[in-house]
Amino acid sequence: MKKVFLTLMVACMATAMWAGELPKSGFGVQIGWAQPILRINDANHRDTLNNIVKMNGFKVGLVYDASYIAGFGSSMGINYTFGVYNGGWKTNNAYGMPYPRSRTMNTYHQLELFVDWQYKFEIAKETYLMLYTGPTIQCGIGFGMRVDKQQYEDVPYETVRYNGYNNDVPDQQFKRLNVTWGVGAGFQYRRYFLRGGYDFGLINPYKNADFTTGIHSRGRLDQWSIKIGMYLWYYGE
Repeated sequence: MKKVFLTLMVACMATAMWAGELPKSGFGVQIGWAQPILRINDANHRDTLNNIVKMNGFKVGLVYDASYIAGFGSSMGINYTFGVYNGGWKTNNAYGMPYPRSRTMNTYHQLELFVDWQYKFEIAKETYLMLYTGPTIQCGIGFGMRVDKQQYEDVPYETVRYNGYNNDVPDQQFKRLNVTWGVGAGFQYRRYFLRGGYDFGLINPYKNADFTTGIHSRGRLDQWSIKIGMYLWYYGE
């Protein structure tokens, strides 16, 4: 039994030496660019998510990072994400004729609770490369939508505003809760770090069963993000 214990101890020490000396844990802040992406189907392509709405914005939050053994550890925290979308399309007015112009603006606000499993290893003195993956629970706190339409040329826009989380528009009702699975990579130098990755939506964001044709709506809410940050408190330097 003693031989087995000693063998395990030596193996763990050798692995830790090979992986380099890693900081134990840290608490810090991060900020960066975010791009929530709403992928949805439409009446003509029920089996594909061919409609894409990209909302560009920013992300800010708190992060706690810990390394356990041989470079393996976890990163967890909470983020606030904001995104905005501006676009336009052609549609019909009350008389069945195309609007000369139409435009829309969406503003998106959400809170995110993330837990990532990561592997971190030293590539130079006090410089680390990290790979991570894990789930994120997202809670929408605001989804404002504004649509401007023209009946005819040289006529003022008609503006309609509604909340995507309420029942203002029957075929544009969204769930507040979303779960994603993310993958990413990053660098760390002393107290400073850079992380970037992609989160795949796991839940259909639509809560209604009608999308112009009476068929249940289907979609996915993904997200790109790149964050820079600094650990304010670090144990193990």
